[in-house]
Amino acid sequence: MTRPWEADPTTGFKRRIGDSPQALGVTTDGPDCPDIWELDNGDVAVIGRDLTEPLGGCLPSGVSIGPDERLVVIPRKMIVAAKADIPGV
Repeated sequence: MTRPWEADPTTGFKRRIGDSPQALGVTTDGPDCPDIWELDNGDVAVIGRDLTEPLGGCLPSGVSIGPDERLVVIPRKMIVAAKADIPGV
């Protein structure tokens, strides 16, 4: 069965959506930075903490995580700061 959408592994990163994690105070200068990026093809990449295991068994009705998907969490202030950069929001 073909899915209506597939992530494109050949696309690149176009621009950060919202403020940097450093500007928001949600990280150090290390490699563990949550982030949100628009990709060249218009899709969005989210870098966050993988909570698939602890939250995967508590999903609301009708929500599922595919075998090639992960549930990631980012700080609330990061998505709030990104709102102005997201068209149609």
